[in-house]
Amino acid sequence: MTAPAGAPSPLPEPEPEPEPERESRIGRKAEAVEAGRSPPLLPAPDDISRWTDTYFVKTKQIVGRFGDKTVTYAVFMRRPVVFAPKLALRWLEQVAAVRDVTFDVALTHREGDWVGAGEPLIYITGSLFHLVDLETLYLQKLGAACVAAYNAFTMCSDLPETAFLAFDARHCAGIEMEEMMAYAASVGSAAARRERSAKGFVGNANDATAHYFGRERGLGTMPHALIGYAGSTVRAAEMFVEAFPDDDLVVLVDYFGREVSDALAVCERFPELVEAGRLGVRLDTHGGRFVEGLDPQESYAVLERHAPIAVRRYRNDTELRYLTGTGVSAAAIFHLREQLDRAGFPRVRIVASSGFNVDKCRVMGDIGAPIDAIGTGSFLPESWKETYATADIIAYDDVSSVKVGREFLQKRWRKPNR
Repeated sequence: MTAPAGAPSPLPEPEPEPEPERESRIGRKAEAVEAGRSPPLLPAPDDISRWTDTYFVKTKQIVGRFGDKTVTYAVFMRRPVVFAPKLALRWLEQVAAVRDVTFDVALTHREGDWVGAGEPLIYITGSLFHLVDLETLYLQKLGAACVAAYNAFTMCSDLPETAFLAFDARHCAGIEMEEMMAYAASVGSAAARRERSAKGFVGNANDATAHYFGRERGLGTMPHALIGYAGSTVRAAEMFVEAFPDDDLVVLVDYFGREVSDALAVCERFPELVEAGRLGVRLDTHGGRFVEGLDPQESYAVLERHAPIAVRRYRNDTELRYLTGTGVSAAAIFHLREQLDRAGFPRVRIVASSGFNVDKCRVMGDIGAPIDAIGTGSFLPESWKETYATADIIAYDDVSSVKVGREFLQKRWRKPNR
């Protein structure tokens, strides 16, 4: 399926009309994904009737009264995504095990594959009585993960030489979403490594979901609170090194509005960390002011020195803000790199944060901004209505039947031999 015009950096198109990549039976003997690392997903099977839609509960009662049928659901989304089904499947495994039933699941793509709008993602076959009340809840665990994985893939692909850190936890509506977004970032990242040789997401901000990035612990050094507590950026760095001598030091440098001055002061205070390549500075300047040493005119001058093509193309207002505006702009990053190099600190890494979404990463990648790492939670879906996954029954007792207008969902379904 061809990616829509303007779609950012899609994965290679799948071959037309392939057979499902993977079939499995979810049920009594299935092992939970990431067993022992993540708690059971909610809701618990005993609470499903309270959390699912009432019309599904009523349909379940009707089917129980008049007789069950074997049905096949087709699950799809209305926009391009990167396939991230693991949490939905894990929850189905939990439910099937408690209900002592088996569901036949056919995935039409591999985890991490690009999927076009309207293409079936999953076919689920089983008892209507046991499946009908699950639709609301497994769709919740699929759609947002697939969109976030798409965003993460795009960001990593546009900045393949930059490492990413998933700092999304504070933006999530609870810990279940926190796990979903960490998983999504890991899927998009793995796809970017595979397809674009990108560094991708190398870690995240907390311990609970660090396993999705191959780690036991979350990453991070200091918030602005520590700078304020210490009274100076250098003193905060000293406290951190004393408390965590084996950790690399990444210092926030925007608290006092002296990004360049404080960055250089920290470098001068810890020359041994500089020499060992264990020192970084994080630029997190908010959008209400320019980085130290910049204004509109100087921002343009910095880009003229380092990326003259950047502002000579047509740019919309948002792109110009990313390039030369307040906060962590491309000019700010080039400026800090220029000052560090001039002072003899070329090995000091620059970590950037503050609003690095899909569009900002694309602009930064386009001009080759010298960013060693980005901390971001802005791979989360920006438009929630785009996360809506949908499921429709396409067959009852192996006889094709689907509501008018959704016949396209049957194109990749294989009627089972029974």
